[in-house]
Amino acid sequence: MIGKIPFILITLIIGSMMLISCGSEKGIKTVQLHVDSDPTISFRIWFQVGSQNDPEGKEGLALLTASMLTEGSTEQNSYDQILQKLYPMAADYTASVDKEMTVIIGRVHQDNADDYLNLLTEAILHPAFLPEDFNRIQSNTINYLEKTLRYSNDEAFGKEALYRMVFEETPYEHPIEGYIESVRSITLEHIKQFYDAYYTRDNVVIGIGGDYDKALVGQLKTDLETLPPSVTTPVEKPELKPVEDIDVLLVEKDTESTAISIGFPIDALRGDRDFYALWIANSWFGEHRNSASHLFQIIRETRGMNYGDYSYIEHFPDGWAHQFPAPNVGRRQQIFEIWIRPVQNDAAHFALRAAIRELQKLVDNGMTKEDFELTKKFLKKYQLHYAPTTSERLGYKIDDLFYGIEDHLKTLPKMLDKLTLEEVNNAIQRHLQYENMKIAMITKNAKSLKKALTDDDPSPMEYATPKPPEVLEEDQKIEKYALDIKPENVKIVDVDEMFVR
Repeated sequence: MIGKIPFILITLIIGSMMLISCGSEKGIKTVQLHVDSDPTISFRIWFQVGSQNDPEGKEGLALLTASMLTEGSTEQNSYDQILQKLYPMAADYTASVDKEMTVIIGRVHQDNADDYLNLLTEAILHPAFLPEDFNRIQSNTINYLEKTLRYSNDEAFGKEALYRMVFEETPYEHPIEGYIESVRSITLEHIKQFYDAYYTRDNVVIGIGGDYDKALVGQLKTDLETLPPSVTTPVEKPELKPVEDIDVLLVEKDTESTAISIGFPIDALRGDRDFYALWIANSWFGEHRNSASHLFQIIRETRGMNYGDYSYIEHFPDGWAHQFPAPNVGRRQQIFEIWIRPVQNDAAHFALRAAIRELQKLVDNGMTKEDFELTKKFLKKYQLHYAPTTSERLGYKIDDLFYGIEDHLKTLPKMLDKLTLEEVNNAIQRHLQYENMKIAMITKNAKSLKKALTDDDPSPMEYATPKPPEVLEEDQKIEKYALDIKPENVKIVDVDEMFVR
């Protein structure tokens, strides 16, 4: 089904150093974050459309359309001319596309605000949709799917394989970039039709931050009011098939290491008390790129098996490139995800066992009082780094609108003071489990790995350097940990079969 998602207004929030507001007057809604001390102006123009709106057979259309706006010519300027004009301003604009959100993001010094705004609004309102721009963008997208995703980034590959399993037969199933054949089938006419359907004044929310003046906001609103009204219908929240038992997808690829992604749906979203309880539990268990987290200590620090091991309760794109989560990837359906960064092929079975065994211990035993208090103390300071810039704080305010909540960034520290250990452990029991999940592994010799998994063969570790006796003793338990994976639940596909419809 094609359509847009509804949005909910947030309340007026006034802070000591900045004014945060959401326009409630008639017309296009605005999220404003006025920061007197910031001489730059940040823009986040949110269109309520994403890859979930891709028509069947044209997966990737949302991304290609947004890319044509931010990486293509306008009716007034060629793409090269746009780059030449942006260069002396030290400015640019880009598109962020996810399942439900498309955001045009830009930033400029206030001295260049008027000239920059002209370029930005031209890109949104008057794209040229030139064949040469389209051919370049389409070719780059196909190359990413065929070459980069399959052969150059096993970590992204594994994650996309997992999402395809969890979100099967829903609008979330396909990569944002689409499928190879579907991208090839997209034409300029499809781009124009998608643009006309979704880039409308009813579908847009203006986000602006920094030391801007009211006239600039007024001009931007006036310009975007010229967009046509919307005639689309909403896309329903994904209805997922129940996850029963453990399903494994083994992607056969000639690779020296195995990327592993594990996941299952959860019902907690931002604004739910359980979400913040899971935030604490997940931080202890697998805080992204944090060496103090439990999974990291078990697999990376103690055993030196890979680069890192993390877990998530919200979508975290491009984790290999970022320390903190990005805003504007809001989703109405999230999953609990474990990301085991590539391990040597002969250690894959052991690493999988180790991760699921630790998840079982968390679910069965909960957090200890000591771990709970230490994690809260850590998060009190760590969460301050989530949005250090005006643009990122603005992004979070737009996410507040998406989720229909007041102020996520202010709620985080408040919930650290309110939540009890009992509440956190109860939330773990309600939302986390270890018996029903999807597992994607990008690996070599998939047939032998399937046999080892389904036979529950022991998977002893061999180390290049000696390990302490207590580690070796624990290894004997891990290597025999029963996963109980049924042969009929393991599917093997060749690397070239992935990302085709």
